[in-house]
Amino acid sequence: MSNPDRPSSASDTAPDIDAGILDRMIEIRRHLHRHPELSNREAGTQRYLREMLAKEGIAEIRDVAGYGLAVDIVGTGRPSNRKVAIRADIDALPIEEESGVDFASENPGVMHACGHDAHAAMGFAVAAHLNRSRDSFGGTVRLIFQPAEEDEPSGGKRVVEEGLLDDVDAAICVHVDPYTPSGKVAVGSGPYTLACDTFDVLVTGSAAHAAKPYEGIDALAIACSMVGELQKIVSRETDPYDPLVISVTAIDGGNAYNVTAGKVAFKGTIRSGSDATRERAWRRLREVLEGIAASHGANVKIDIHRGEPGVINDTGMAALIMAGARASIGVDNALNVPGWSIADDFGYYSEKRPSVYFRLGIRNEEAGSVYPLHHARFRVDEAALKSGVLTLVSAATMYLAGQEDPGP
Repeated sequence: MSNPDRPSSASDTAPDIDAGILDRMIEIRRHLHRHPELSNREAGTQRYLREMLAKEGIAEIRDVAGYGLAVDIVGTGRPSNRKVAIRADIDALPIEEESGVDFASENPGVMHACGHDAHAAMGFAVAAHLNRSRDSFGGTVRLIFQPAEEDEPSGGKRVVEEGLLDDVDAAICVHVDPYTPSGKVAVGSGPYTLACDTFDVLVTGSAAHAAKPYEGIDALAIACSMVGELQKIVSRETDPYDPLVISVTAIDGGNAYNVTAGKVAFKGTIRSGSDATRERAWRRLREVLEGIAASHGANVKIDIHRGEPGVINDTGMAALIMAGARASIGVDNALNVPGWSIADDFGYYSEKRPSVYFRLGIRNEEAGSVYPLHHARFRVDEAALKSGVLTLVSAATMYLAGQEDPGP
């Protein structure tokens, strides 16, 4: 008898996820959404996920990368020495929630506005299903519930440093996507996210009476000029087909109505698509800021911090995700789509092992899931999560069976 919940174009061999697991997945997602925790502070999230995994009879749950977890699900169905990792990030953002959902954050100023609660819940469902169906596959799937994707020190970097990928052949992760229709999977090969660096700038002039600004050096006016000029590195010096984004995200200086600012600090981020563009952006940022400061007689201190590399999707692994999605959720729901300009510390994984980062569409106007990532009204269409689980399970078991490059 066919499964009425399975897309008509999905393969008869697609995994059949138990309804109880899917219900528990939604329960877990909503619990995590109510109780979000910032990067490197995910103690409650770690404890809760460990309890939920243990209730499924999953043993040997390890603490990793600070507040993360790792579990190995070893198949007994057929011989295989292969091992594939699936990453699910778990941290939240410093955003005051305005989504209006019944299970909104109870932690003031903290919100799962990037969907990591959904990623963790899907990771649980994958682990639970594979644990119950060990006799249907061979090899090992390592679920990594990773902390600190959103902030430094990076959880992804710690995962690699702690050796969690040393005995793994490949790695997979999924990210919810509010721009792609709900339930569809999007993936492509090659560069798929941008490298992410941050910078801090301190402009030092000299304060003066606001009625006599010529008696000082107005650090605020100089900083404002700097913010505007930095944008020209992108708009006037960079090929539009060569990804580069420079954003100033905060500025602080001055404290009175009648005194010009003697010091102003601002900070921001640089997102780049290649090593050459990354190096040029660093160099030009310094040259532009130092030039503006010198022309006004001010001093400037510039600190640039190297962050995560861009994710590079392995061609064979991207093909694997396409095959897994086609088999489990239908050909029409598997989209070949280029990357996007966000950053993700899964880039550390892709530096270490053949990897693939794919996107799960959650855009659904009826469900109110139309707001971008990192927005206070961000919502996840929970109906899409089953498609993510089916794709992850199908792709992982195909890989373990030696079908990582199945073709069109």
